[in-house]
Amino acid sequence: MTVLDDHEVYRKFDPSDMMGRIGGLPQQCLEAWESALGFPLPPDYAAVDKVVILGMGGSAIGGDLVRTLALTQGGVPVLVHRDYGLPHQVDARTLVIASSYSGNTEETLSSFNQALKTPAKKVAITTGGRLKTLAEERVLPVLAIQYKAEPRVAFGYSLFSLLGLLQKLGLISIEAKDMGEMIGILEGLSAGLGDRVSQETNPAKQLATRLLGRLVIIYGAGLLSKVAFRWKTQFNENGKTCAFSESIPELNHNAVVGYRFPAWLAEKAFVILLRSPSLHPRILIRYDITGELLADAGIAHEVVDASGESPLAQIMSAVLLGDYVSYYLALLNEVDPSPVAAIDYLKGRLAEFKM
Repeated sequence: MTVLDDHEVYRKFDPSDMMGRIGGLPQQCLEAWESALGFPLPPDYAAVDKVVILGMGGSAIGGDLVRTLALTQGGVPVLVHRDYGLPHQVDARTLVIASSYSGNTEETLSSFNQALKTPAKKVAITTGGRLKTLAEERVLPVLAIQYKAEPRVAFGYSLFSLLGLLQKLGLISIEAKDMGEMIGILEGLSAGLGDRVSQETNPAKQLATRLLGRLVIIYGAGLLSKVAFRWKTQFNENGKTCAFSESIPELNHNAVVGYRFPAWLAEKAFVILLRSPSLHPRILIRYDITGELLADAGIAHEVVDASGESPLAQIMSAVLLGDYVSYYLALLNEVDPSPVAAIDYLKGRLAEFKM
């Protein structure tokens, strides 16, 4: 029996049951989608020509994927702002959505306070905190997330709350058949990647085992560029593992030259190439050639294909697989995937300095 098939390991290193929350992603998506579609918004909120999403960490990744989907439809421009302050292009025809799971994210609060001084339309998505208070004081819409967990495993709420609001306003179009396909694929993945599925038939456990002790680098293109970043952050936060992400085709103009040094790279690095059948044909050729360059440099690598026909299904299937892999890597590293002590320390130190 492998380590990941020993259920004593789960009791020891996952006392808060992150596994259960990862497996609950399909239900999260549905609940957030329906809640957002039924959420009342002022009629003039649809009279916008751009969307700015304020957020950091797990709350911002949902914005990244909203932007990705909006680009596939050629619709309203979406900007994700991960910083203090506010982009200069915010005006009366801008919808500003502040997304902070805790409601106390310092950078997001800074941006939202700036947005309050503008004529932009404003919405807050949060569980509470200072963001909720600020929005309610100004009688602004607050879409409340009724889910208690780490922000990164509330991803379904972060993403589908955003998508639902934009769908309600006619700024993006998600068809019912695409939602149905995505939910079916996610439920199938959850059934096949869970802890009760043996490593012999569990691709997530198998990949995590190959990644143990490696410097993980994730490549993605098009639809999957920001999914690669999601994998990177999940390896960081869940697996407590150093990881990086890059985008094709940009990496073909620089990163591929850097495979020679340091000399230990060939022994320690592992590159994951996230691939989708909907990518541009020339991009798919680049995946093959990049694999040849990695092989020539002696760097271990593996192609991981997204599932589904629709962009939504492909994005979400790849996200869920990455969540499982990062979780299993945490157990192999003999750590609890839930706590993020370094982030807690950083926030505590920042609190010592007034803004």
